[in-house]
Amino acid sequence: MVILGSPLGDLIHVSKFIAERNAHSKVLLKAVTEVADIDLHVAFSLLRLCASFCKHVHLSRTTPPSLCSDSLKFCDDEVRSCLSSCLAVDIPDPNWTQAQLSPSMGGFGLRSLSGHSPAAFISSLAASGFGNLDNVHLQQAVTRFNSQVSPQDAITIEAILDSPPPQSSLSKKARLLSVSAPFAGSWISTIPSPVLNLHLDSAECQMALRWWLGLNTAGGSCCPICPDTVLDPLGHHAVSCRHGGFVVTRHNLLRDILAGFCRRAHLLVKIEVGYGLSLENIKSRPADILVQSWDRGHPAAFDVTVTSPLTPAILNISSIYEGAAGRVAEARKHTTNDAKCQDLGWLCIPLAVETYGNWGKEAHEVFNRLASLLAFGQTSHKSDLLLEIYSHVNMSLVRLIARAILGRALV
Repeated sequence: MVILGSPLGDLIHVSKFIAERNAHSKVLLKAVTEVADIDLHVAFSLLRLCASFCKHVHLSRTTPPSLCSDSLKFCDDEVRSCLSSCLAVDIPDPNWTQAQLSPSMGGFGLRSLSGHSPAAFISSLAASGFGNLDNVHLQQAVTRFNSQVSPQDAITIEAILDSPPPQSSLSKKARLLSVSAPFAGSWISTIPSPVLNLHLDSAECQMALRWWLGLNTAGGSCCPICPDTVLDPLGHHAVSCRHGGFVVTRHNLLRDILAGFCRRAHLLVKIEVGYGLSLENIKSRPADILVQSWDRGHPAAFDVTVTSPLTPAILNISSIYEGAAGRVAEARKHTTNDAKCQDLGWLCIPLAVETYGNWGKEAHEVFNRLASLLAFGQTSHKSDLLLEIYSHVNMSLVRLIARAILGRALV
């Protein structure tokens, strides 16, 4: 018997029902891989939003995990196989665990149906008012849930999302802290739009997704621009190498995007201001973007800088503290430019971002104020405009990083 899309019966009946549903899902996943041959970015969005967790989440909430978890594991395996096909690489277990986390935690939102089914069933049953100590299915669900978490987290529904996958090396810890920072994964949730320049071509998308998951992006090759340097698997050299013009191109694009948002907010903006401050600072440019009347009539010099949390000199702290690389970059900019800006009556505001899209504290404050100014007199909500800012800057950042890695390694 099936009522409102949920099977009622024994293990054999439920398993048969899920197998039939999974057969339909496999057709959809196959179609996703075919779309990936044309446009991987669109295929990735379809996989996240239409062809994975959402297809069976109702089933996991209404069916006891003792009857459905094992069958739902096959559904998870099909989604993993689809993503592997799109990326043209096998995905190891730790990287797949990351992919199953939400974008806010550095994942892709391809949540595990079998892993979530105990928590989903418990929360659904509790919300319905039918949960009680004598309910055998609830007892089994709680037992299964508790077997997945530490003793202190037992019966905590959110616990499964609060525990990031184990990471051994400092680089992996630093990477995971950075990708899980607020708004770092905004590009993942952005609907692809070539018209709005919010789109990655298939090669860029494949490399960006590999890089984000910490999969090998180098294949053991040497940098063609720095022949004595072996490319590291996490792509640090490719995104940090100052040879070949990539760093300058990346900086200028982020500068121009942010200057564009300032102009949309009706602010008076000048680009690359600061030449000729003094004889000793004749080549300094403390203002990538000079914004007039930013704070109580004072102009602000926005200085854009990109830093990598995998930089060896700061790896010990960036592997412990989220945003440490950005804070170091902000402090370095203040040390370099505060005196120059003070001489001109400007405010020095570094806009620091880690390569994984984790912006510094001062950049977050600037973006929040820009969103407020953009929302003034408009029907758009400030939160939507704030997300638009992060989506544009981080999509462009990730696109250029993917191009830098592709330009240095054939994987």
